[in-house]
Amino acid sequence: MSEVAPEKIVPQPLPDVLAGPMLRRLLPERMTLWLVASKALTLTLILERDPAHSVRLRLDESQCRRLRIGEHAVVHMIDVAICPAFDEGEILRYDLLIEDQGQCHGIAEWAPQLCHEGEALLTVRHAMTLASIAHGSCRRPHHDAPDGLARLDRELHARRATPEQWPSLLMMTGDQIYADDVAGPMLLAINALVERLGLYHEHFESAEISDSRTLLQAPWLYQRNRLLPATPDNRLLQRYFFRGKEKPIFTAAGADNHLISLGEILAMYLLVWSPIPWQLIAIERPDLDDKTAALFETERAALDHFIAELPAVRRVLARLPTWMIFDDHDVTDDWNLTAQWERTALGHPFSRRIMGNALIGYLICQGWGNAPEHFDGDMMAQLEAYCRMPDEPQHDALIEALLRFERWHYTLPTRPAMVVLDTRTRRWRSERGLHKPSGLMDWEALTELQQELMGHDAIIMVSPAPVFGVKLIETVQQVFVWLNRPLLVDAENWMSHRSAAYVMLNIFRHRHTPQNFIVLSGDVHYSFAYDVQLREQHHSPRIWQITSSGIRNEFPDTLLDTFDRINRWLFAPWSPVNWLTKRRHMVIKPRQPDSRSPGERLVNKAGIGLLRLDEHGCPREIMQLGGDGHDVRFERDD
Repeated sequence: MSEVAPEKIVPQPLPDVLAGPMLRRLLPERMTLWLVASKALTLTLILERDPAHSVRLRLDESQCRRLRIGEHAVVHMIDVAICPAFDEGEILRYDLLIEDQGQCHGIAEWAPQLCHEGEALLTVRHAMTLASIAHGSCRRPHHDAPDGLARLDRELHARRATPEQWPSLLMMTGDQIYADDVAGPMLLAINALVERLGLYHEHFESAEISDSRTLLQAPWLYQRNRLLPATPDNRLLQRYFFRGKEKPIFTAAGADNHLISLGEILAMYLLVWSPIPWQLIAIERPDLDDKTAALFETERAALDHFIAELPAVRRVLARLPTWMIFDDHDVTDDWNLTAQWERTALGHPFSRRIMGNALIGYLICQGWGNAPEHFDGDMMAQLEAYCRMPDEPQHDALIEALLRFERWHYTLPTRPAMVVLDTRTRRWRSERGLHKPSGLMDWEALTELQQELMGHDAIIMVSPAPVFGVKLIETVQQVFVWLNRPLLVDAENWMSHRSAAYVMLNIFRHRHTPQNFIVLSGDVHYSFAYDVQLREQHHSPRIWQITSSGIRNEFPDTLLDTFDRINRWLFAPWSPVNWLTKRRHMVIKPRQPDSRSPGERLVNKAGIGLLRLDEHGCPREIMQLGGDGHDVRFERDD
C-alpha cells in the first residue's frame, strides 16, 4: 500500500485590516488617519458632516501613502485636505470603504467592533478650543492592571449621545510601547507575527546572530542580555543597555527580552494597538525551568487581560484625535541619559541598529501622524526607498538620517496652543563629565522653546518628564549622581542638569511668559498635580504641573507611600529645606487627591488623566480616571 502524504495545513486568509484606523489629526483643513493592512488597499473616505451632506473621496497616492513593511503588511498613511474647513465644535461621522472586486465594504463590515450599537459610521468631533484633554503615558502590556485607554472608551460610550462632552484630544506623553521590557509570551507573539506577516528581515553587524531570521528559530527567550559581544569597548553597553539593571530604589526594567529587529518593533505596535493580530497567531510555552515557567505564566495571565481590552482601545484611537511623543522605553531605557551612555551605545554597530530600528518604528507608527509636513522631502523619500528595497545600505542610510533628525517636537494650533517637547534627542551634555546626566533639552532647543511661547496668553507644554517633580525622589537621584551612578536610578529629571534646569526655570520667570501655563507630563508611574507661583513677583504667571502615569503601569505602592510621607515632611511649601533646591524662587503647592488620606499627594492608579479647562486655559478640573472604575480628583488646598 502506498503511503498517503500528510495533508498540508493551509493558513486562514488574512483580514484586510490588521490595525486601525487611528485618527491622528483633525485640524480645520486636514484629517490624518493611520492603518495597517495585509495588502495595499483601494480606499474611499466618507465624511458625513450633517445628515444631508456627505462627501465621498477616493484616496489617491497624494492622499494615502502606502508603505510595504512586509510580504503581508502595508502601512497606509492618510492625510486629506478638507474643504470647506471644519467648523469649531463640528460633530461629523466618517467611514473608510475598502474596494474589492467592484464591491465596497465599510467599517461596520470589516471592523464591527469599532461601532457602537446602531452605528454605521464613526462619530468624531472637531475642536480647536481645548475644553478637555485626555492624557497619559507608560502603557506596559504585561503590568497586571486595567488599561486606562479602555477606561476612556467607557467614558466615551457613556457620553455617546453628547459627543460635545468628549475630550478634545488624547495626548500620549511617552512609552507607548516598551521595546526594552517585553514579557516572554509577548516576545513569542511578536516573532510569530513577524513570520505570519512576512515582515522584513535584516542582517546584523558585530553580533552573535547574523540576521533577524535567526530569532524566529531561537528567540533567546529571557536571555537576550547574552547577545552582545563581550569586547572591551562594549562592556559598558552590555552592562547598561541590555542587562536588566539593578535598581535598589525604583522598579527594575529588565531587558532580557529586548526587541532587536525592525520587524519585531513593528509587530509590537500592531499587537499593542489592535486585537486582530492576536487572532492570527498561537503561542505555546517552551521548555523552561520552574522559576522561569512560573514567570511566563504570570505574564501570560496579565497579557490575557490586556488582549481582552484591545477592542475598547481600538475604538478610542479611531474616535479621538491622538497625538504622541516618545520617551525612553519607546527606544530603550536610559536613552541618551548621559553622554557616556550615548557615545557607547551609538559607537557599537549592533546597538546602533537596535536604536535605529526603534526610531524607524516610531517614525512609521507615531511620529509621522503628529506632523506629516515635518517628514516631506528627504526623510519620507528615504523611508519609501527602504520600503521598496529593504537592503542594508538603505537601512543604514535611513537610521543615519533619523539619528540626525531634529524636528520630532511640534506645536498644535489649538486654543490654548499645545507645545510638545522632544526631551530625548537634543540633550544638553553635562559640562562636569561624560558620566553625569545630560539636560533634557540643550540650550538651542530651549531658546527655540522660549521663542515659541512668546505671544501666547495661555499655553500647554507637554514634557514627558515632569518639570516640577517629587523633590525627595529627585534628591535620591541626585545622591546617585554624586556617586557617579545616574543610570541606576534613571536620573533624568529636569533638575538633574544645572544649566538646563536654570534655563527652563528662567523661562517661567521671563516677563513674556504666558500668564496661564500648564505642564502636562507622564513618565513616573504615579499621578499628581501642583500649583506653582513665583516668589517675590507681583505678576507671577499661574503655573500648573499635571502628571498622569501610567496608562497601564504603577509604582511599587508601599515605596511610593513612604516617599510621599517623607517628601511632605521635608519639602512642605513653608520648609526652609526648599531654599537648598533649584526651585527656591517658586512656591509649589500640591493638590489633595479626594480619595486619599489627608496630606497624601501622590496617586498610584493605572488609568488616564482628564483635564478640563475654562475659557482662559486654566484648569477647571483635574482627574485621574482609574482603570478600575474609581476616579480621583485633585482639589486645591485653599
